[in-house]
Amino acid sequence: MKILVINSGSSSLKYQLFDYDNKKVIAKGLCERIGIDNPHFKHEDASGHVINEDRRLDSHGDAVRTMIDTLLDPEFPVIGKLDEITAVGHRIVHGGPYFSKPVIMTEESKDSVRKCFPWSPLHNPANLIGVEVCESLMPGIPQVGVFDTAFHHSMPPEAYMYGIPYEYYEKYGVRRYGFHGTSHAYVTRRASELTQFEWNASHRLITCHLGNGASFAAVKGGVCIDTSMGLTPLEGIMMGTRCGSIDPAIVPFLAKLDNLSLDEVDGLLNHKSGIYGISGISSDFRDVHAAASQGNYRAKLAVQMFCYQAVKILGSFIAALGGIDTIVFTAGIGENDSVVRQSICEGISYRGLKIDDDINNATHGKEVKLSTDDSLVEVFVIPTNEELSIAMQTVDLLALA
Repeated sequence: MKILVINSGSSSLKYQLFDYDNKKVIAKGLCERIGIDNPHFKHEDASGHVINEDRRLDSHGDAVRTMIDTLLDPEFPVIGKLDEITAVGHRIVHGGPYFSKPVIMTEESKDSVRKCFPWSPLHNPANLIGVEVCESLMPGIPQVGVFDTAFHHSMPPEAYMYGIPYEYYEKYGVRRYGFHGTSHAYVTRRASELTQFEWNASHRLITCHLGNGASFAAVKGGVCIDTSMGLTPLEGIMMGTRCGSIDPAIVPFLAKLDNLSLDEVDGLLNHKSGIYGISGISSDFRDVHAAASQGNYRAKLAVQMFCYQAVKILGSFIAALGGIDTIVFTAGIGENDSVVRQSICEGISYRGLKIDDDINNATHGKEVKLSTDDSLVEVFVIPTNEELSIAMQTVDLLALA
């Protein structure tokens, strides 16, 4: 069975083709700068054939045609014919209140995706373009939408509602939705296979997706009951360039003091804040760690703030779960930054959590158990695989169809 996974952005299209039965990627590629200057195409397959060159990519249609032609290239064929592809799984960022699970894309479901455009004006329109182009160029092959927000759809109202007039929920759908759902779903499934504790409806897990964008999910028995991101990805822990949760009165305060428009404040909070805004150096933890090691106060403060906020979120989720059995670290920082992992774990040591420092310090991007045998909480590093998660959810849906 071959499953094609597509992540369509406003000016890019990423893809991976899976030999699903063996959980192997047999081809992957990226069309970037679609419709703008200097478009580029990258592709590589399991045989080692690589393409890395400028291509004319005036539209997403050009990008999908380029992908298809490359997969079918008679000189370096990845597949012999298009109908070898069982289905296409599309990443769609925001499912709003409409999607709690993956769906086969129909006119009705596409209309619901359009209703989510106000919540994700940059991503959802591009995601939908990818679906519609594939529909036209790959007729008869099921197109499946997999939503970043769907994993969090199981949250109860007391977790997802905001304390603003209820009418804004009714009129505009203002509530917590959460993001990184495909990642949280993948590592949750993998944690259920790794844990030595009984995996049942009472199992208490916190997944920590820590990258340039970062979010946490409180998961009970495999079901999300709370998450740190909100209506948008700005809420929660401070991130690479995002401020995270702040006093909302800061928005009009800054607007008045610096004569900024709402769009300018939004840009400041999303693109100039967080680790970058505090350190003044970079949004990349590697750069910030290097500066902190040289005595840079603001760089050190940025790391301390990130870890402190992570511990606070973990503590609140432990309370919501009624305890904790397992913690998972994933994504770029979670998988590779031993300093951040150690600091966060030390902050939760009151729960009887212990990690092996040698294993932690030696772990970079590999799946491993960090907790010691006498730890009361299991701690894992599980590299995320959002594309495989989309493929798995696509196959699960087709099996039920």
